[in-house]
Amino acid sequence: MTTLFTNARLIDPETGHDAPGCLLVDDAGRIAAREGTIPAPEGATLVDCGGHCLAPGIVDLGVKVCEPGERHKESYRSAGLAAAAGGITTMITRPDTTPAIDSPETLEFVTRRANEAAPVHVLPMAALTKGREGREMTEIGFLMDAGAVAFTDCDRVVTDTRVLSRALTYAAALGALVLSHPQEPGLSRGAAATSGKFATLRGLPAVSPMAERMGLDRDIALIEMTSAAYHADQITTARALPALERAKANGFDVTAGTSIHHLTLNEMDVSDYRTFFKVKPPLRAEDDRTAVVEAVRTGLIDVISSMHTPQDEESKRLPFEEAAAGAVALETLLPAALRLYHAGHLTLVELFRAMSLNPARRLGLEAGRLAPGAPADLVLFDPDAPFILDRWTLLSKSKNTPFDGQRMQGKVIATYVSGAPVYQRS
Repeated sequence: MTTLFTNARLIDPETGHDAPGCLLVDDAGRIAAREGTIPAPEGATLVDCGGHCLAPGIVDLGVKVCEPGERHKESYRSAGLAAAAGGITTMITRPDTTPAIDSPETLEFVTRRANEAAPVHVLPMAALTKGREGREMTEIGFLMDAGAVAFTDCDRVVTDTRVLSRALTYAAALGALVLSHPQEPGLSRGAAATSGKFATLRGLPAVSPMAERMGLDRDIALIEMTSAAYHADQITTARALPALERAKANGFDVTAGTSIHHLTLNEMDVSDYRTFFKVKPPLRAEDDRTAVVEAVRTGLIDVISSMHTPQDEESKRLPFEEAAAGAVALETLLPAALRLYHAGHLTLVELFRAMSLNPARRLGLEAGRLAPGAPADLVLFDPDAPFILDRWTLLSKSKNTPFDGQRMQGKVIATYVSGAPVYQRS
């Protein structure tokens, strides 16, 4: 049906628009008009936004859904409901499942499950090498035909440079996007913290920030050699930023992302060994955090992602060194990102450029903007609404969030996919 959103604060990262206005959605689920005022068409459904923000739905690049293999941690149904409650209208899912999504048959299974169960768009990535073991590349062409939007071995770094260069060459020939986790695997193996005085005082095995720089340098050299399209999934240190800047200045097809946890938390947050703060790569120093926030502001870092990684209670209720890494973030991505807005570090346009427009553009999607003709994937939210997060209210099956008990600001009021409501706050 035709829907008219009135009395909204429209946030369009494509044009930099942040002003009151109205948005008209046609019966095909696409934006028909965006104006200061729009007369209500006959029979249209009217939605009074109450002066709250209406923005493109978030495109979350790098979500782990634990089907197949660990459905008790997260299913497509629970992840889809959590995404809708968090204002995420498109999930780009990772292939680090059990078994890995490395064949057309497995990819078709998860695509079918996602389409059946999730109320939001789900676009799957596939593994770059078979079993994510770094020895033999997957059938990239067949996987693209089956619907893979990108290829990655996630946090398992391909250590054999010859294998990686062949995979990148093949991906370049097919126009496939490759995601990589920039870390030097030998230095980062077994690390639970970032090296420095804090890690030493806490007695935690640590990794130098240079490990990220070294991994990125190797990857960029291979991109220069192969001309492949490349996205670094998480840039979290100041030392890696000059290499990323040089790669972009040289005209390489390189983009980069970071996680919401590395933008809003630092290494001091693990001071009492709370394992919900154990993520991969580990939380960094405050200087690194502020440098990465500035890189998002300038556009050097293109994408902010949740890096949603569900873990069950048993894998987190362990000594810090032994506990599994990862945190859920589908429902906390937006309110955590709004911390940067309320602190004056990023505007809402800059936030949604990184959370909606840039990831959509990187994957060749039409989403992430409020232009006429764009899909009406929208989030309506109150950026000022305060609340204290209770992890047991999260819709994700796993509850491993570092924001449990913290004061947050910003609530999703409603989420729309192709113009249809998929979430409405009660």
